[in-house]
Amino acid sequence: MPDLLGPVEVRALAKELDVRPTKKLGQNFVHDTNTVRRIVAASGVGPDDVVLEVGPGLGSLTLALLPACKAVVAVEIDPVLAARLPTTAAEFAGDAASRLTVVGADAMRVTAAEIGLAPTALVANLPYNVSVPIVLHLLAELPSLRTGLVMVQSEVADRMAAGPGSRVYGVPSVKLAWYADARRAGPVPRSVFWPVPNVDSALVAFTRREPPSSVSREALFTLVDAAFAQRRKTLRAALATWAGSADRAGQLLTAAGLDPSLRGEQLSITDFVRVAEAAATPA
Repeated sequence: MPDLLGPVEVRALAKELDVRPTKKLGQNFVHDTNTVRRIVAASGVGPDDVVLEVGPGLGSLTLALLPACKAVVAVEIDPVLAARLPTTAAEFAGDAASRLTVVGADAMRVTAAEIGLAPTALVANLPYNVSVPIVLHLLAELPSLRTGLVMVQSEVADRMAAGPGSRVYGVPSVKLAWYADARRAGPVPRSVFWPVPNVDSALVAFTRREPPSSVSREALFTLVDAAFAQRRKTLRAALATWAGSADRAGQLLTAAGLDPSLRGEQLSITDFVRVAEAAATPA
């Protein structure tokens, strides 16, 4: 095992780099070695995996990942942190440091070409304010990505893993379900971070599966957005603009075997697919 970053090392690195964690970038650095070991173990990554890490920060999780997999591609938007990470890996990870590639980019916009390698797993402590868009972008951009274990705000974890009928089930739940099966994988205490956040955290695990339909992702996501834009309305009313009229929305829902008086939070990804397929079928 490589040396890992504890509270002393994290603060020393931050002082050296004159880094002051910012809410804008969602920066909360993990300084608990048991937590990063737990995350790597729970991720299930092995010697054949190419791991994508988003927001490596000072390198706490990176150092634990390096000996466990074939390679780590770390995407870091902060140029100061990105420049320091290879040196930190060399200092703490020994020969495993050669497995690290750092990409200075915004994970919301990073492309497969920029990443270079074909990542098989996403393991990351994600910035709280953009965690869902990052996961959805990476799943769309990187078809090689098969599994993931991400640390996010607890409430976001609930939404990502929620099923139909849950009060927190919504757009993130359905769009993630298009790509993968997701589940909540346990809480993370506030005390493992520096600075200590004012929200609780949790892990979400996902496993990619084939899209549940030949309907395009864009068409399906447009439908989902429309269904949840006015949550309190029935689907017949909520989908009126999307379908062209409330009557047409009702016809499509009926053709999909659904009651037009249902609301969006009652539909599974399979239900949404049937509505999209009905809309794509020539009249």
